Amino acid sequence: MKARARRLASFAVVAVSLAIVPFADAQELKLPNQGQVRFAVIGDMGTASRAQREVGQQMALFHQKFPFTFAITVGDNILGSESAADFKAKFEQPYAELLSSGVKFYASLGNHDSPEQRNYGLFSMNGQRYHTFRPSESLRFFALDTNYLDAEQLAWVEKELSSSGSDWKIAFFHHPLYSSGTTHGSSLDLRTTLEPLFVKYGVNVVFSGHDHIYERVKPQQGITYFVSGSAGSLRKGDYRRPQAFSATGFDRDFVFMLVEIDGSKMHFQAISRTGQTIDSGVIENPKAAAQP
Repeated sequence: MKARARRLASFAVVAVSLAIVPFADAQELKLPNQGQVRFAVIGDMGTASRAQREVGQQMALFHQKFPFTFAITVGDNILGSESAADFKAKFEQPYAELLSSGVKFYASLGNHDSPEQRNYGLFSMNGQRYHTFRPSESLRFFALDTNYLDAEQLAWVEKELSSSGSDWKIAFFHHPLYSSGTTHGSSLDLRTTLEPLFVKYGVNVVFSGHDHIYERVKPQQGITYFVSGSAGSLRKGDYRRPQAFSATGFDRDFVFMLVEIDGSKMHFQAISRTGQTIDSGVIENPKAAAQP
């Protein structure tokens, strides 16, 4: 496949004025809280804003009753300048309690992120723009860099997917293959390139960001897609015209996700910065062996 480089145009971070909602203690935990793998999902978060800090606080509250061990990011990790002070203000401080509790973060790169973020230790990228890791024998994650999806990376994707024997295969990256966001929407060129590989090699779930909303997509060829791009930036009203593939969406407040894999089931819960559950459910994977 001919190599190509993609770099999307920069856009201004939209400041959203929201009515202050009473900040609730962690509540409405809808996950079984007994699976071997528990993690969080955040995206488009690195603003150092009050909203980002409140999302971080709510994540810490939920962590007290649902002790997830790691989090994945779907890009735009550090918006704007990237000095040492920025990494502190836009990442280390908002998630200080989680970091001190030992929660590990695995990042993917967004269109506002410098590729040099791959060398930032707390993002666990080991100097690579795209990477893979396996938190359990039955689960492997694949973090892609959809800013520069060239032939070399595509060859790596196919090699890693085809050689993985994990029952659960989860991909995460910035630009969504399916999105009802009116600002960006679906990345059709990426869908044409990546989705056949995901289908061929049994990817179960895909997490992306870029559109500053939350959305869950109806299963497409057996794959469930999520957009989770509002952990620090929000485009209120951007989910005005949901597409036929959309199962549900939310654009009225900032959101993070909690996920638990227990054998053949993946439980998920999308939570607002005030602690309210805005979506939850279960994804079945009949190929996954039930864990004892």
